[in-house]
Parts: sequence; structure tokens; C-alpha cells
Amino acid sequence: MKTARQAARQRRQRRRLVLGTTLAVTAAGVLAYLVMGLPGREAEAGHAAAKPVAGAKVRTTPTTGTPSASATPPATSTPKPKRTPKAAEKTRAARPSAKATPRPPRTAPTTPSLAGRIRPNTPYTGVATAYEAADGNGACLFGPSPDLMIAAMNTTDYETSRACGAYVLVRAANGKSITVRITNECPLPCAPGQIDLSQQAFAKLADLKVGRIPITWQLLSPSTSDTISIRYKTGSSPHWCGIQAIGHRNPVARLEVRTGGGWRQLPRTEYNYFLSDSGSGCGGSIRVTDIYGEQLTITGIALRPNVAQPTGVQFARH
Repeated sequence: MKTARQAARQRRQRRRLVLGTTLAVTAAGVLAYLVMGLPGREAEAGHAAAKPVAGAKVRTTPTTGTPSASATPPATSTPKPKRTPKAAEKTRAARPSAKATPRPPRTAPTTPSLAGRIRPNTPYTGVATAYEAADGNGACLFGPSPDLMIAAMNTTDYETSRACGAYVLVRAANGKSITVRITNECPLPCAPGQIDLSQQAFAKLADLKVGRIPITWQLLSPSTSDTISIRYKTGSSPHWCGIQAIGHRNPVARLEVRTGGGWRQLPRTEYNYFLSDSGSGCGGSIRVTDIYGEQLTITGIALRPNVAQPTGVQFARH
């Protein structure tokens, strides 16, 4: 039998055991709560800091960290700056279109490369005198003229027969004018700008008794129904020949003949023939060029001296 004292001692031990167990369970719960609960909140807080809102990356500065590759927009996605109206105007001004630069109208050049001293669209001043023209033949060796509205050009502007066949519009100070064809040369003392008109032409401008009048004149490309003729000089043969063009609207700048090696340009004489002193090209194809650069190729001209052979062609009017 247990005594009362033993029973009381056992009751006290059971209470201490129950209390200790309760305290241990409570401490374990608190410890588990601290271990599991508090780190979870720290993790959530860290996750929230690492996941900013969409607009946050626009405000991100280099001091907050290096953005990842996926966070940096590709170069092609960067919008290009819009061009301002002023920039557009500058671009258009720097690169004008074809419509912005209209082509000038086609006109005869004032200084064609093939023209000599007498140039198109160029007025000249001088004096007009008169001479007896007889049948109209002169230094150009065209032969008798169908009319006597002709003139002799001063030696300087005659320029080794380059003026031969040129049509010139002559105006007097009194307002009268006349168109003449150059068929002759006026030797010194005729001065540059001076034109010696046939008496018939001079009379259209002033009384012959006046003898000398101030004039202005310029080259003309007239309307005509005539066509060019080709003539071989007397004495021409397959070994030597002289060739001239007659009845051309515009002054002739160059005459060439066809040879085995191609076109050969012939030198011009003061009596208005182009010479082939070796005979090359004589009797073959001929090419004539006017001061505007137009070329006419002529074939079928026989080597017949002193015969004007028509070609059926003519230079264009300017």
C-alpha cells in the first residue's frame, strides 16, 4: 500500500511532466512559426522587389543594376525621329526633281564650236559701202548669181572663205533693212564689221550718192526652197580634186570625203574649195557639216569638173 506521501509525490511529478510537455510543444510551435512564417514573408517581399511594374524599366538608371538582354529593346525597334518640315524642305532643296529644273528651250548656241568669227544670234556693227557686182560672181567662185542681192565681206570676217554663202540681214540707221548673200571678199582697207554691198543692195538702204552708211548686221538662216549642189573644180581627177558646196542655207564649216581609212576632212582655200591634193576620196561619198553641227552625207556625185550637181538635200533652218 502506498502511503499518502508517495501518492502526493507522484501527482506532483505528473503535473510537472504535463506542464513540461505543454511548454515543449508550445516552444516547438513558436519556433516552427518563426522558422517557416517569417522567411516566407521575406521571400515574398524580395520577390515583389525583383518584379517591378512595366513602367519601372523606363525610369531605371544604371545605378540600380544592369538590365538584362530581354529588357533592352532591339535596335530595329527604336523609332526613328520624325523629320521636321524644315528638314524636309532642306532635303527637297538639296535634291531637286527633274520637274523642278525645267530644261531650257532649244535655241541656236551663241558661240557654236564650228562657227568662226561670224556667229549666230550675235549683232555686229560697221559700215556699208557699195561696189559694181557685174554678174555677181566673186571670190567665193559660185559663178553668176541669180539675183544681185549679194555682198562682199571684209577680209577679217571673210576668214579664208568661211563666210562664203552666208545670208546676212543688214539694217541701216534709218530703219531700212536688206538680206544679202556673201559671194565675195572686200580686201583691205575694208575694216572688220564692214560689208561692201552690191549697188543694187545698197540702193535698198540709201542713195548711192551717200556712198557710206552706218549699219548693224547679223547672220540669218533663211527660208529657202533651194537644195545644195556639189561642184568639182576645173582640173579635178582621181589624183587631185577641189570640191565646193553651193546653195547651202547655213555656212559650211567642214567638208569631208570617204576614204579607205574613214572620213577625211579636207582643208579649205580662200577661193572656197576644199582640196584633196593626193586624190584620196575624189569621186566618192562627201559629207558636209554646217556651223550648227548638222551633217549631210552625199553619195552618187560623179567626178565631173565644173558641173554643179544637185543633191536634193538642205541644212535645217535655225
